[in-house]
Amino acid sequence: MITEPDTEQKSSRASYADGPRLLADIGATHARFSLETAPGVFRQTAVLRCDDYSGIVPLLNAYLAPWFEQKGERITHAAFAMANPVSGDLVRMTNRDWRFSTDEVRRAMGWSTLVIVNDFTALAMALPGLQAGDVLQVGPGKAQPHAVAGVLGAGTGLGVSGVIPTADGFVTLGSEGGHVNFAPSDEREFAILQYAWREWPHVSNERIMSGPGMELIYRALAERNGVEAPSRTAAEIVACALDEGDALCLEVLECFAGMLGGAAANLALTLGAFGGIFIGGGIVPRIAQWFATSPFRARFEAKGRFTDYLAQIPTYVIMTPNPALRGVSTILSEHLRGRSGANTLMERVQHLQHELSPAEQRVAALVLEHPRKVLSEPIAEIARLADVSQPTVIRFCRSLGFQGLAEFKLKFAGSLTGSIPVRHSQVRMSDSTHDLSAKVIDNTVSAILKFRDGLDVHAIDRAIALLRNAGKVEFYAMGNARVVALDGQHKFFRFRIPTTAHGDAHLFQLAAELLKPNDVVIAISTAGQAPELLSAVDAARRAGASVIAITSSKSALAKKADVCLAVDHAEDSTTFLSMISRILQLLLIDIMAVGISLGAQAGQDGDIEARKLLISHLDV
Repeated sequence: MITEPDTEQKSSRASYADGPRLLADIGATHARFSLETAPGVFRQTAVLRCDDYSGIVPLLNAYLAPWFEQKGERITHAAFAMANPVSGDLVRMTNRDWRFSTDEVRRAMGWSTLVIVNDFTALAMALPGLQAGDVLQVGPGKAQPHAVAGVLGAGTGLGVSGVIPTADGFVTLGSEGGHVNFAPSDEREFAILQYAWREWPHVSNERIMSGPGMELIYRALAERNGVEAPSRTAAEIVACALDEGDALCLEVLECFAGMLGGAAANLALTLGAFGGIFIGGGIVPRIAQWFATSPFRARFEAKGRFTDYLAQIPTYVIMTPNPALRGVSTILSEHLRGRSGANTLMERVQHLQHELSPAEQRVAALVLEHPRKVLSEPIAEIARLADVSQPTVIRFCRSLGFQGLAEFKLKFAGSLTGSIPVRHSQVRMSDSTHDLSAKVIDNTVSAILKFRDGLDVHAIDRAIALLRNAGKVEFYAMGNARVVALDGQHKFFRFRIPTTAHGDAHLFQLAAELLKPNDVVIAISTAGQAPELLSAVDAARRAGASVIAITSSKSALAKKADVCLAVDHAEDSTTFLSMISRILQLLLIDIMAVGISLGAQAGQDGDIEARKLLISHLDV
């Protein structure tokens, strides 16, 4: 897993075409930042104290402010390693009272991409790139090539992960192994466990093998030894042990190192980690020279019948600063590539350029030198800029395995940005079935992504709150929107909410006049201008009902509603059938349905459990 130094000069590497990438390693105490301007080139690395900021966005703004003042460059892509489990959009930090939505942070910062991973997942991904000078080996053993490696590290908590080599790279393990039960190996460690049981019924490794855990060991050993000891932080314990030779503090460090050796051995046995076990975190690298002669390695090998097995496995302390930033950089790069292979499409063009005809090589040169222009220009302009014919542009695309320019542009954009671009490709009479199918799907997907980025979640929250308390729900819709109303009726009725759908304009007014307070009308209209619908909404509000409108944010219907769920996709529904708008309207119905299913309230638990079984999005 340890590689030889790379002789390539980093300063010679080409800068990222879409600007620097923001990388962060955010722990409970400190946040480490850097801007990667080119592969492996890190600028403006800084460490900020989390206590100085009220949340994640103020922290990010504080770091980025000097860069914007000096360079003025916009950040497009970012990736964070965070000291907590990562699953879904909502992030809750384990050892800090911060919680946030990944997508809300991305939109607030104006980024195209934000990837968040566990901090030790990022650290594990950094292991394949570590060089001999980046680590300190503790004890014997030699790493086997292309073998599994494990990593653990103590700081505010205890992180655990591993990395597995594959045919085309590496796969990291998302692990919370720091929370396994602590198992003492002798009477002294059992006394520490008994002391910890006074505070917690479940004592994990993290409760003991961490900064706060070191302080607990100190208190427990002071009591066990009958010593009056002043209160000390983990940093003070380390300083008193190594600088002053304090007997109690030295015993704490020895006990801590031995416990960590046992945990490292358990990890090595679990993973079969013949690529080595690496120790990171905020504590051990700072005491690495003492740690190399500590009880760690002896305890690592003390596994009875498996002593010889473990003696073959090397153990290292990671000494290079900010290693998790390297790992999160790799994860972000692979995310932006879409894991489509070892190379991006840009790299494929470079690799195949010499195999193309001279005319096709001119197209390749244009792609490499002006990628954004190629994405935005039509085929005629691309041909003119490359000084070739339009058929040559098509031949170039087919040489790379694509059917035509449209497919090449879609894949090329994904290669550059890591996401599908928001775009609209007009279907033409001459299009083949393949082309028209691709365009319809691409247009819809792009519209959905744009819709997601502009979604008003506060309006959705208000709509869901109204529906959870509704005595009755009525859908009013005309024409093409009736399909959406029927879908909503089908879903909401199965939640045991009395629900009807009216598609006859003559019935709107009569139905609205029979409504009562706490009833809810969901009025659906692409244009939001139909007089019959507007009149019925007025009648519903006079009757005390609430109105949710799924329509254009600028429409008359939106102005009359209590809550507007805006669908602002530009589509001429007076001339053409509404297609994409209908899909977006159906998505809003689905979002509200999932929101209702999650709204467990007192006295409704049985109903809620039944509702959850109807929703495919839920993890039940």
